[in-house]
Amino acid sequence: MATKDLRFFDVPEAERLPDGHPRRGMSVVAAFSEWLIHTNRRLNGSWSQRYEYGIPVTDLEPVENDGTTGTCVRFLPDEALGSRWALTVDDLARWSEHWPELTVRLVDQRDDGGRSGR
Repeated sequence: MATKDLRFFDVPEAERLPDGHPRRGMSVVAAFSEWLIHTNRRLNGSWSQRYEYGIPVTDLEPVENDGTTGTCVRFLPDEALGSRWALTVDDLARWSEHWPELTVRLVDQRDDGGRSGR
């Protein structure tokens, strides 16, 4: 989320976020996902947006305030990537050790209805 958005890198006329900042991050994950839903919860307003294969398919949609803040990204990797790379719960646990504030949950619904995710 903190890396430059590759779709809009060095494009001054690119659409800006509601707060006026340039769009950054998640473009690679979105591009390699059948769908991705990005939700931001802030004290002064929350919003969500859906992407399909990296392209926004909804506008920024307001999200009801639930008293929390943070960012949630849910995505379904493109099926074609399955034979090249498989994300595991252990991978996520190892990566998240570096960011103690980060909560990661993997729900793998491909074969067993999500029972293997933590």
